[in-house]
Amino acid sequence: MKTRFGTICPPLRTRLLAKCAIVLIVCAWSAHPRGAGAPPEPPQAGNEQGPNASPAGGADLPKDEPRRENPIARLIRVPLPIDGSTFPRVRGAVRRVILAARKEGQWPVFIFRFEVAEESSFGAGSPFGGYLDLADFISSEELNEATTVAFVPQSIKGHAVLAVLACEQIVMAPGTEIGEAGIDEKVIGPQVRVAYREIAARRRTVPPEVALALLDPAIGLVRVETELSTQFVHPEDVEALRETHSKCETEVLIEPGKPGRLTAEQARKHEFVYLGTSRRDVARALDLPAESIEEVLGGQWNAIQVNLKGPIDATKTDRIQRLIKNETQLNDVNFVCLWIDSAGGSPTDSMTLANYLAVDVDSSSVRTVAYIPRQARSDAALIAMACDRVIMHPEAVLGGSGEQVLSQENIDDAVSTIRGNIAPRKSRSWSLMAAMFQPDLKVYKCTQMNRVEYFCDEEIQEQAEPDRWTKGELVSLDGKPFQAIGERAAEYRLASATVEDFAAFKQESDLKEDPRLVEPGWADFLVDALANPGVAIPLLMIGLFAMYAELQMPGIGIGGFIAAVCFLLFFWSRYLGGTAGWLEATLFAAGMVCLAIEVFVIPGFGIFGLGGAGLVLVSVVLASQTFIVPHNDYQFGQFQRSLLILAGAGVGVFVAIVMLHRWLPHTPVLGRVMLDPPSGEDRDRIAHNEALVHFGDKIGALGTTTTPLIPAGKARFDDELLDVIADGEIIPRATPVEIVEVHGNRIVVRATQEKA
Repeated sequence: MKTRFGTICPPLRTRLLAKCAIVLIVCAWSAHPRGAGAPPEPPQAGNEQGPNASPAGGADLPKDEPRRENPIARLIRVPLPIDGSTFPRVRGAVRRVILAARKEGQWPVFIFRFEVAEESSFGAGSPFGGYLDLADFISSEELNEATTVAFVPQSIKGHAVLAVLACEQIVMAPGTEIGEAGIDEKVIGPQVRVAYREIAARRRTVPPEVALALLDPAIGLVRVETELSTQFVHPEDVEALRETHSKCETEVLIEPGKPGRLTAEQARKHEFVYLGTSRRDVARALDLPAESIEEVLGGQWNAIQVNLKGPIDATKTDRIQRLIKNETQLNDVNFVCLWIDSAGGSPTDSMTLANYLAVDVDSSSVRTVAYIPRQARSDAALIAMACDRVIMHPEAVLGGSGEQVLSQENIDDAVSTIRGNIAPRKSRSWSLMAAMFQPDLKVYKCTQMNRVEYFCDEEIQEQAEPDRWTKGELVSLDGKPFQAIGERAAEYRLASATVEDFAAFKQESDLKEDPRLVEPGWADFLVDALANPGVAIPLLMIGLFAMYAELQMPGIGIGGFIAAVCFLLFFWSRYLGGTAGWLEATLFAAGMVCLAIEVFVIPGFGIFGLGGAGLVLVSVVLASQTFIVPHNDYQFGQFQRSLLILAGAGVGVFVAIVMLHRWLPHTPVLGRVMLDPPSGEDRDRIAHNEALVHFGDKIGALGTTTTPLIPAGKARFDDELLDVIADGEIIPRATPVEIVEVHGNRIVVRATQEKA
């Protein structure tokens, strides 16, 4: 710290800063209307503290109370431990939202979701300075024209606790805890103490004494209830309170010398936090619709458009899934516009795509938006609801009956997908979505204070306080699948907004340019063609036949090359098609290795031959489907198609081998490559000669095994290589052996220690 007289030494600078900060804190704390240890205010969509300061350093905005009645909720993820890019990213995102909210006359609500990367560290490991910058920004006057909320779904340690304390509201998941804030500090210095006290005093979500107890394990914390108020003090301050109050009931929350921690249940008991595990719980604590919470993604939109038009089938859903996967992984796409104009078609394929959009597409890095200009009926509505947002034309239809009459199994699977994957991940009520498939489901308009939701009886009972909900008019139609048109869908919160055309859709989605239309290329058509059974069967047949032909010919030649190309194309097409991965490729490679061991290393047809053939067959079957064991009609049908491909290839290979042995030896050029097996008199003569072979004179001869004897193999005796059998035990390769028995051409050997 420099002055006009020179530089102040660091220790003195620290003491001066600490004293100034403590004086300011004490003044502010004593003047605050809520007092020490007071419970947090009820959750609101705005912050009543401080002036509405400009985040960009411009002119102050006048207080505009109606703005608080038009809140917008934005979720910002904060991965723990933080790095050097975390604070600039969070600050930039917050400022962009505030500037946009000003223009629209809205009140921003920021939900900072603190996520632990590794459970073992609980977020500890980052230096104090980074968290201080983040906490100072969150609790600064710059955010007085917004509401700040800390969402803690996992237990956290280290200085991330400071950033949590900087928020006006805290929502913790049950069973979690915060504390041990000073775990990364060898010595907790005065600067760190002053920072924790000051940040806690700004928002007063947690009293400064609690913040210090969470920081320093040597302090301890006691809850004191007097005749006037409830306070949280350190143990050494209890006696002073006893002297000034007639009633002084104490409860030790953190014992001195033990790590300072607070569980979610303890913090809720003392009204420091709210409990919740999902966005819906956070929205309920803030008295906001769950659908109003949107995640803030950093940077500019890199948008694509993918079309889903006409009847839905496996080809379309597989292609869309593949296009989205390739674009998001290879081209850094972070906005996917799924243009839907369909009356459904295949419920099973629609569920597959819906599960992919809801589960596999990371909503923290990619935003998916369904645009419905005309219709998304029946199972097509399932795909739309799996997106982060749904934007419709005012006269477009969402839900209702479609291309096919759904079976009861289709209905049950769709409702299970909605309740298990779509509703919890997209923070939507599941009742109306389920009513699109379950005609007899009764859904009512339910109210609680100023909140309106649409629940069936079962979902009402799932709420935290079901008795506080008042059931109103029936919304669904008994006996018919539920459908909503345009404005009604927005009213029911199934759609985020309605627009007249695609230009209005771009404006609503904050897209400055048209999203790039992604259509299938030559690789996609090639993948579809290779995945067709009419192509896959010949491909496998040629590969298996070429591999067999290579085994019949000396060296590695054209047969091995053709087999490698065929198998590579087969597994490549299946991999891009989403049905094959490393498991299938590994099984196939392991099977081929086992077959090679059986052919070249171990004579006969034993465990390696059977196991290798089985692995190859299993890999081909698994590469033709997305599941391992079938569980429903669709999967059983797909399993039958996989077996059909394998059986067709097997029959083709068998026919080709028969033709190979019959015609190839007689061809002018290729006849020299493969010898014709002996037949007729030649075969009888060879068999007679082999029967007369006698090795009786070799008893006692010494030699060395050239292959393992398990129990059969080969051994060399002088310059002669003979087929031999071990006498009752496995003999390793390169072991000296002695011939002990001879029965015709059957030679029995025994291991010996003598040198051959």
